[in-house]
Amino acid sequence: MKLVLIFIAMLSAGFARELPDVDCASVLHLLADAGRLESLRWPDFSDYTMQIQNFYEPAGYEPAWIRGGAPTLQAEALIEILLEADLKGLDPEDYDASHWAERLNRLREEAQAEDLADFDLALTVSVMRYVSDLHLGKVNPGLYGKGFDLENERYDLASLIRKRVVDTGDVRAALRGLEPPYPGYQWTQDALRRYLELAHQDDGEPLPATAKPIEPGNVYQGVVRLTRLLRLLGDLPAAAAVPADSDLYTGPLVDAVKHFQMRHGLDADGRIGKTTLAALNTPLSQRVRQLQLTLERWRWVPHAFDRPPIVVNIPEFRLRAFNDSYRTTLEMKVVVGKAYGLQTPVFADEMTRVIFRPYWNVPVSIERKELVPKIERDPLYFEKNDFEVVTPQDKVVATGVIGDEILDRLRSGDLRVRQVPGPKNSLGLVKFLFPNPYDVYLHDTPATELFSKSRRDFSHGCIRVEKPVPLAEWVLRDNPEWTHDRILEAMNGSKTIEVELAHPIPVLIVYATAVVLENGEAHFFNDIYGLDASLEALLAHGYPYPEWKPTSGVRVPRPHE
Repeated sequence: MKLVLIFIAMLSAGFARELPDVDCASVLHLLADAGRLESLRWPDFSDYTMQIQNFYEPAGYEPAWIRGGAPTLQAEALIEILLEADLKGLDPEDYDASHWAERLNRLREEAQAEDLADFDLALTVSVMRYVSDLHLGKVNPGLYGKGFDLENERYDLASLIRKRVVDTGDVRAALRGLEPPYPGYQWTQDALRRYLELAHQDDGEPLPATAKPIEPGNVYQGVVRLTRLLRLLGDLPAAAAVPADSDLYTGPLVDAVKHFQMRHGLDADGRIGKTTLAALNTPLSQRVRQLQLTLERWRWVPHAFDRPPIVVNIPEFRLRAFNDSYRTTLEMKVVVGKAYGLQTPVFADEMTRVIFRPYWNVPVSIERKELVPKIERDPLYFEKNDFEVVTPQDKVVATGVIGDEILDRLRSGDLRVRQVPGPKNSLGLVKFLFPNPYDVYLHDTPATELFSKSRRDFSHGCIRVEKPVPLAEWVLRDNPEWTHDRILEAMNGSKTIEVELAHPIPVLIVYATAVVLENGEAHFFNDIYGLDASLEALLAHGYPYPEWKPTSGVRVPRPHE
């Protein structure tokens, strides 16, 4: 904001002295072809070289943003937009925020051809980066998951900027529509603006730790700071009466802590233990960063779908299904893959089938690591849990007591294990298939007690759903013969039934540690897989960002044409 004020002050002073036109086309041509401009914070723009050339060549490399030695009105508007990039979850310094005042000063003095060319090219590179970052994100989502294909979303940056921005009377209107069109994206942006203000207002005083958790009714030395913090965050209503001179943790303050816990994926019990204290003491600047990283991930999502998607957010342990306006119509808890070694992958695909009363074909890794040891301890384990041993052709060879010969063949991989349909089946009574290279799917579960836990990473990678019947109804809404009663009948029947969906449904398995609801309430979650940390490291790399080419597993520069 300080940079914006400096910029406005400079504009007010004006470029009173009329500078003569300086022919800087040849200098600009050389700099553009070099793919590097040393005055930029990130000098290497080689990934944009072709777009830069396509932008300047039609105009004979004449400056686009300078007239009569002064910046155009469009240049002034663009610089102001770049200075406000933080409001979009981007870093203004990536677009040379702290350098524009100096460049503008040089134009006010006796600018040489090099100064004019530097200003013009620096602004073109910065604007191209900004447009690309705002539209598609800084990094390719292929680094984090398959199926997020944004090729159809790419703009011809040279043409867009030359035709829609260079001579426009309203730069902001010209750039409008670049961002993802989803309400959740806008809500996240609004929350970011709010948290930027909150981070500025908060004094950051840490709450004191205690040997034991603070229970409702306890005396706590941190009550004054706790009251101030929760009121600032909105968890404690402004009208809530909390005695200013009391150290008693009780009443509305307990309710506020419960609300805070709910927003941060914690057990909302009102007790201030280690995890709640750690969340309360997390700097608001970190919450700002979580919102920024979530906006980056929002930009990886295609800007349109043939049909409303199902979205599973891993660190939130939650599934949402959306309507045509991208408002939530169905929501439920989920269980995802364990953080250590069995993580649920991030990817996008399309659901095509539903299977009622499915078999569970046990993966070899689970068979060897988990089931074989259980059989060794209890030869009747399979019989008790409805497992059967089959050949690779699904011919049943054993269903009861497992002898040594069968056990040896299981160890060698000669035979396989599957669990028969029924209430004991680990997939429950229905599974939802969206073919993918990870063999991950959504499914029911008999272990419903896990949904009562706040942290729910317990699976081998597949996703267990809390409300299988409502999900089946939503998924099969275009198969009118599959009514609520028929779904229940199929789930509790005696045979396996496979249903092809009338229309495939997009499924996104995403990773966002900040989620903003329609009421504007921001929720934050732990970085259970460390993907926020890895994205942070990647963003710190600066331009040009490494890219992922899925067909070869090779990182390549991002194409912008």
